[in-house]
Amino acid sequence: QVQLVESGGGSVQAGGSLRLSCAVSEDTYSSRYMGWFRQAPEKEREWVACIYIYTTTNGLSWYADSVKGRFTISQDTAKTTVYLQMNSLKPEDTAMYYCAASRAVGYYGRAAAEADFHYWGQGTQVTVSS
Repeated sequence: QVQLVESGGGSVQAGGSLRLSCAVSEDTYSSRYMGWFRQAPEKEREWVACIYIYTTTNGLSWYADSVKGRFTISQDTAKTTVYLQMNSLKPEDTAMYYCAASRAVGYYGRAAAEADFHYWGQGTQVTVSS
């Protein structure tokens, strides 16, 4: 069972930056997808970014159009933590951010649906004020 723990959320002014972290309890020797989703009040949860984690090389990453060029998803060298670096934050980025992980799976391109992921964290709040 994979357990995910997010951290790094908080309040920031528009134009500021935050880095979210997602600690993965299980070793990631198996290749898998890791993703970030967000849910604003009274809105559906939406996909933000994902990365396919290989066992020995850097992952491939994809981004929602709304965050492309501002957010970066990455992994640490031990592949036990996934990050979401968020720059040039906007008030519309305000949401609860969730980390998600797939089961071990081979590469199949972008994973942007909730059904692609099987394990979820509890979420961390990001609030951006204007």
